[in-house]
Amino acid sequence: MIRNKFVFAALGLLASVLAGAADVPGMENLPENHGHVDAKLFVGPGQNQPLIVGFGGSEGGNMFASDTLKPAVDGFLKEGYAFLAIGYFGAPGTPKELDRISVNAIHDAIADAAHKPGVNPDCIALVGGSKGAELALLLASHYPDIKAVSALAPGFAVFTAHTSTLSTPAFSLDGKPLPFVPVPESAVKFLLPPNRNLRLAWDEMVKDKVAVEKASIAVEKINGPILLVSAIRDEFWPSTPMSEQMVERLKKNHFPYKVEHVAMDGTHNDVYSRPELTQDFLRVNLLQQSAAGCPRKGR
Repeated sequence: MIRNKFVFAALGLLASVLAGAADVPGMENLPENHGHVDAKLFVGPGQNQPLIVGFGGSEGGNMFASDTLKPAVDGFLKEGYAFLAIGYFGAPGTPKELDRISVNAIHDAIADAAHKPGVNPDCIALVGGSKGAELALLLASHYPDIKAVSALAPGFAVFTAHTSTLSTPAFSLDGKPLPFVPVPESAVKFLLPPNRNLRLAWDEMVKDKVAVEKASIAVEKINGPILLVSAIRDEFWPSTPMSEQMVERLKKNHFPYKVEHVAMDGTHNDVYSRPELTQDFLRVNLLQQSAAGCPRKGR
């Protein structure tokens, strides 16, 4: 689905191509239902349950509330967590497209769920895949109540919205669009036949070092341990190089929490085939520490 969205968007770019570090657009003409999310909370029978929040990717909808991912959610519930599934676009009552999604609104939904009966508001972890991983890292970098992140095939910066013009960022914060990495002219040919190759398009995008610097997620501000699971043969975007750069950024900033990067020899969707990586990481770095003010610092 992500391929078709970017092909459609590329057609809109043919008349007016974005080149270089584009100016950040405003918040005019916001999509319908801006600031609304679809949140579904699942709580087990226990008390003081750490909260896992799940975000799907560019497919839209509320994937963690779907039958497809029900076994994964049930697995977390059996481990003693509560689980909040969030659809941030393409779900009922939410924006149709991934365009300037309100990070504040998503955090409000998390904060509301964290104070429901049976949930421990001091132990919140995020799990996201692809664009959902970009969102999870972004959220955690701005809100210290997030205590752990598992990011599957993640991006290291805020990237373009999935619209017909690709002229806005995917996310906004505090009523303002966030700086984002634009689509340069050199990438357009990889979004259209016969050269269609989303990975090569993204490789062109991240060559804009100025835009990447402005749009980079401040992962060093995350208030807890981070798991990055990337795909070496990722055909959508360079999740392994982007994860490696995030690890280097964390080292440079003397990040005090556990950081783990698993680079899988697989494609983009293969990162979802190893749920035990997330479960094991959170069991050690979140669940076992929940009684003592989750989580503690230290590698």
